Amino acid sequence: MDLFFEILVSALLIISGIFGFVGSYGLVKLPEPMTRLHAPTKAATLGVGAVLMASVVYFAWFGGRVTWHELMITLFSFLTAPITGLMIAKANIHLQWTREELPPTGTGTSWATKSDRPSLMDDGADSRLTHEGD
Repeated sequence: MDLFFEILVSALLIISGIFGFVGSYGLVKLPEPMTRLHAPTKAATLGVGAVLMASVVYFAWFGGRVTWHELMITLFSFLTAPITGLMIAKANIHLQWTREELPPTGTGTSWATKSDRPSLMDDGADSRLTHEGD
């Protein structure tokens, strides 16, 4: 049975290496910031998850104890990486694109990042700064 878990840990480490390499290569070689965003948020996150799962399996089988730290790190990483990518994409849209350059959303409404409605977080500080000349 040890051989099975050794092969499983090895396979997870190889998979993590492949995803890590693909994520790193994409981060360096893709031409635009929006396309470059996919590499670390998807491939590299899967690579990190595979390393952490290999650690869980290794310590559970060979160490004789189950460690939940790696599982929690994996869960946190899988939850935060897409949100981080979304925030970076929204910042890029605000800085690089005008409303006319954005493609249609297909819902009849404009993009949420370019909406005329104030956001829930907006306390009016931007308009006060603009009108008061600060």
